[in-house]
Amino acid sequence: MTTLGLVDEQQRGMVASFPAFNPEQDDLAEFRRALVEGTTELLQSAAARFEERIIPGPKGAPDVRIILFRPVDVQGVVPVILNIHGGGMIAGTPDMQAGTLERLAADTAALVVSVDYRLAPETPFPGGLEDIYAALVWLHEHARALGADPSRIMVMGDSGGGCLAAATALLARDRAKVRLCGQALIYPMLDLRTGSPDAPGDDPTTGEFVWTRAQNRHAWSAVRGALAADDPRFAYLSPTFMHDLSGLPATFIVTGALDLFRDEDVTFAHRLWHAGVPTELVVYARAVHGFDLLPSALAERCRHDLVAAVRRMLGT
Repeated sequence: MTTLGLVDEQQRGMVASFPAFNPEQDDLAEFRRALVEGTTELLQSAAARFEERIIPGPKGAPDVRIILFRPVDVQGVVPVILNIHGGGMIAGTPDMQAGTLERLAADTAALVVSVDYRLAPETPFPGGLEDIYAALVWLHEHARALGADPSRIMVMGDSGGGCLAAATALLARDRAKVRLCGQALIYPMLDLRTGSPDAPGDDPTTGEFVWTRAQNRHAWSAVRGALAADDPRFAYLSPTFMHDLSGLPATFIVTGALDLFRDEDVTFAHRLWHAGVPTELVVYARAVHGFDLLPSALAERCRHDLVAAVRRMLGT
């Protein structure tokens, strides 16, 4: 079957514009190049202005590159959004989202910092996650020097970056060095079983476009590496498996009704509610994975909802 007729009318002719990746025959390096080039053009990122810094990485690991977007015409100390780019944790760079992040800084009056974390399979779990956590600790320690408020730091990520954002929030809770004020998870990739025979469910109306079951299996295999299911770090790899979700910051989750990750995202929101975490969930009808990147009224509505939620969590 095809679900094209279910896709938002304005986006229907654009869903095939995303770079395709068939893990069985396509080259990962070519997919990475196409994703960055295509997304950079789509999001008008080439003209965005940002500051680049190199900060210390995790112990025994390389330094980490971050890029910073400052809000213009904002006086005084500002809050911080630590952003984590998508790409299934196997592709992508923060630069490809520069246009969106520059606008986000302006819309939220916040300092936006995006992390160039290491990708799988070259660096499997927990390398990329530890890069992001190192950036979070550095931000907290240097917030005053950056003109930022260390008590108002939140994490945000889309797709694979949404997984890493959720895992970073769990690490921050458990390591108790940085107290986050919020997390925004944009169609997050949370359950490594999705698209496999072990998946709790499988709705055929999801996952036809942009990010497929085959891509998901490939990406999770690359990120997981040799990590055993009984490893105590397993739930930081795939946050669906974290037994205790209490103590997490206020959460905003968006997903699409046609997104492969819809059910795992909705389930995660339910579990957050049960854990007493203030959580907002929005499921957009007729929306595929990555729908917010495609120019349309639907994408604009999502952007408006996200900015409003972020401002609430940051108090701006």
